[in-house]
Amino acid sequence: MVNWRGDPESERRFVTILRADVVDSTGLVAELEPEEAVSRLEPALAAMRGAVRQFGGIVSKELGDGLAAVFGAPIADDNHAPLACHAAIELVRRVVSLGDPDLQVRVGLHSGHVVAYMVASEFSKVYEIGGAAQHLAARLESAAEANQIYVSEACQKLAEGHVRFDFLGRKALRGFNEPLPIYRLLGASDLSSWRVRRARSVSRFVDRTTERALLWRATERTAESRQTVLLMGDAGIGKSRLAHEFVQDLRAGGWRLINVECSPNLQGAPYSALQRLLLSILDAAAQDSDRLDDPKGELPLMLQRALDAVLDQPVSDPQWDELGPYARGRAILEASCALVESAARRRRTVLLIEDVHWIDRASDAVVAALAALQSPDLLVLLTARPNGMPVWIARCHAEIVAMRPLDDESGRAMLAEMLGPSTTNGDLKNRIISHTANIPLFIEEVCRNLKDTGVLLGQWGDLSLARPVDELGIPSSIQGVIAARLDRVSRQERSLLQVAAALGPRTSQAILRKVAALPEDVLQDCLSALDRAELLVRIDSELEDSLEFRHEMVRQVTYDSMVEKVREAIHAGILSALEADETWADGADTLCYHAVRAKDWQRAFRHGRGAAQKCLARSAFADAANYFVIAMNSLDRTDLTRSREASAIDLRLEARLAFMASGQVSDWLDYGKEAERRANEIDDIERKVAAMTVSAAAQNFYGTPAEAVAIGEEVIVLAKESGNLGWLNAAEYGLGQAYFLAGRYREAERAFARVHAQLQGQDACPPIGTPPKYTLLLCCMMNSITHTVMGELDAAGQLQQQAAAIAEETGRPYDRVAAAYSGGWLKLGRGEPAAAAAILEEGFVLAQKHGIRLFVPVLACHLGMAYLEQGLFERARGMLTEAREEAKAVGYTSAVLRSSIYLALATSRLGDVQTAQNMLREARNTARQQGFSGLEAEALFGEAVVTPVTSEGNGAAILASLRGTIAIASECGATPLRSKAEAMLNQVLARDDQST
Repeated sequence: MVNWRGDPESERRFVTILRADVVDSTGLVAELEPEEAVSRLEPALAAMRGAVRQFGGIVSKELGDGLAAVFGAPIADDNHAPLACHAAIELVRRVVSLGDPDLQVRVGLHSGHVVAYMVASEFSKVYEIGGAAQHLAARLESAAEANQIYVSEACQKLAEGHVRFDFLGRKALRGFNEPLPIYRLLGASDLSSWRVRRARSVSRFVDRTTERALLWRATERTAESRQTVLLMGDAGIGKSRLAHEFVQDLRAGGWRLINVECSPNLQGAPYSALQRLLLSILDAAAQDSDRLDDPKGELPLMLQRALDAVLDQPVSDPQWDELGPYARGRAILEASCALVESAARRRRTVLLIEDVHWIDRASDAVVAALAALQSPDLLVLLTARPNGMPVWIARCHAEIVAMRPLDDESGRAMLAEMLGPSTTNGDLKNRIISHTANIPLFIEEVCRNLKDTGVLLGQWGDLSLARPVDELGIPSSIQGVIAARLDRVSRQERSLLQVAAALGPRTSQAILRKVAALPEDVLQDCLSALDRAELLVRIDSELEDSLEFRHEMVRQVTYDSMVEKVREAIHAGILSALEADETWADGADTLCYHAVRAKDWQRAFRHGRGAAQKCLARSAFADAANYFVIAMNSLDRTDLTRSREASAIDLRLEARLAFMASGQVSDWLDYGKEAERRANEIDDIERKVAAMTVSAAAQNFYGTPAEAVAIGEEVIVLAKESGNLGWLNAAEYGLGQAYFLAGRYREAERAFARVHAQLQGQDACPPIGTPPKYTLLLCCMMNSITHTVMGELDAAGQLQQQAAAIAEETGRPYDRVAAAYSGGWLKLGRGEPAAAAAILEEGFVLAQKHGIRLFVPVLACHLGMAYLEQGLFERARGMLTEAREEAKAVGYTSAVLRSSIYLALATSRLGDVQTAQNMLREARNTARQQGFSGLEAEALFGEAVVTPVTSEGNGAAILASLRGTIAIASECGATPLRSKAEAMLNQVLARDDQST
């Protein structure tokens, strides 16, 4: 097995970085001896260290006159940005409080991804971070003024509400190309964590029927005795939302609320949570109109002193001073319980203590006693995360309500509230539900991220998609929430989860077993632990060992946490395991995925090419083109040899079908020219001819007919010299297309006939890398169209029958689309527009379904022509407009011109003659300049048709257009067009004679 674990201490983390230093430290110590210099700066450095540690940060590096610290690692914390901000405020306060005016500090804060790792020295280990994020924090620190804290936008967004900011505008920072938005940290906010979360919420409360029923049942039992309920669930599951919604109902029923939030910022401050709890009790009593006395006054004097001490009020009592720490703690506990019991006796009371996983140690003992009180009419409602459940919860006989994600119906109701009830966003809503596993916070933050990035436009409750959504991503606001969940599992479980993340959203135990190579009992223990944690869960399936991530964001965060070296090793191990597994049924696309991520370029080339060939076989041309690009790029990363270059050329020649069919004409042409250049470099004449043939074929769609004919004729000469009959046939076919676009229909017919005859013989030799009968069918298609244009409908019909028969035999969507195209053209030539429309509609739908984009504009154009001839002018205009826009997108020059000509005719029939004349005039000039003679004739005839006979000048213009049409059509061999122009000319002349 490949060693994929790598350095266990090295991983990617999403953190907040703090950089701080003493302003002008050089000037302070320049004249001092080394010992004196250290002593001069040490008080400031000690203050910095203390502030960082107080708020859970780690000093990763000391810099002589400052330090770098990280929050959110090595153990993830979803509050890393607010904690870092509070640490920065405290850091500045501590340094200022030293009373030394020469010691001033500046601080920079930034949140982002880093690589975190342990650096071992002879005597210790140091936790260090690397990556661009630390440089931005350093630049912010350098830009800050004395005793100021500068913050990046990423950090500001994560900490907004918890602290206050002042936007300073965009500032240029050394090393960054563009000015960046900078914020100054002003101070701590007076908002509670719940109010910060509530302010960000954009959805109404939904569902929680089961949990609410349990809460009401506990409430009913408070008439007999105190009830304690713990709402337990991961961050973002909706614990606080449910608690506050329920408490609101209780208050409406006359209950008193005592509320306190435990804060991660105050975990190190003794009795911080209890202090706020006592203030809530006293505040509630002060607002009670039925009570005039102070609830503290009912207590014994020593218990009153205990409360005063917790509330930071001055205590001048010798008896209190004589008490030891244990006795004081006991007094504080008794006083708190007495105060709560007194409140409950007077009025039914709910004591809501949120986030007890962040409670300070001193307050924890008091809350444990409160939760165990036997006082009627008291409901103690707690919220906590699974990893922070109080150890005393079982002793107080609390009821634990495990919070679960919303069900799909409630998730959709929540999304309807945010996005709006419209069904047009139905697919997006389903994707969000799948992506977030219906965790309320995740749903809100994903939607907010889509709105902030401009993907969703409008107001909350009525949002619409501005563009397709490729990836829903992971908002930075919940990166830490998920990372904190991952840090709860063991390192071995985390490693197994990383392998599963590399395998994809769903995998099997069998594959995981092969890649991880763990003993079976260890593997099963790890899987059971991950299933209990709802990270990687077993699913009901016909395949009993199927596993999947609870939601996609867990997989993404797990995958993103790996450093590149570990990722590559894991993917290499997966690739080897899959290649060696004879029972594994998936295809080359999966192997290609892992090979690319393992950076095994030779195997990525091989599997990428195999995946492209698979896609070609099922007519998935856009996917085939993507895999060909992967294969080409991978091969180019291998060692340069003549053999490699030959393979690179062959790959570009083979890829032509994918780029051609998917309408990527410019790429088709570019790869052909690149293949030609590389063939020249290795002096390979046969491959050079093949590459020039590919380029020449692309030129028919992308360039002018004159260029295409010149290149095509040159390629024919070289192909004959090389003696490769397959590429000669391809070159001859391409030249026939070039002749057709140039309006040289007779020469086109002869070229197609030569290829047709050769491909039907016993020694038929199609171009290398093409499916059987592919070129023969295209030859039948183009020659049928050519005969139709020349009015030779019998010959056209015979060729069309053969094209249809080949398409029926192969069943390939591309072949069926090609046959439909020439079939529709033939029906139009026979004057059967309704029959033509039926054939073309079928081909058009098929081309769109299979992404055969090259045919979409020409099918749409001729379908519009069929509608036009049936008098369906509105439908014709719509279809021809679509044809023209699609032709422009593809870069299909002749299709742009033809659709413009017939769009003008439809526009004229709908009454806008002036616009029609302008369009035809522009099309005629473009066709003449670029050498599309046949299209020039069609544009001239269109001008004659739409020009009203209202003046002598218009009559002359009509005659000129018709005579021009006849001249060009005669030279081209377009007999039907010439006949129509002659008939119209005779009518105009006869009308003029009558008028005279």
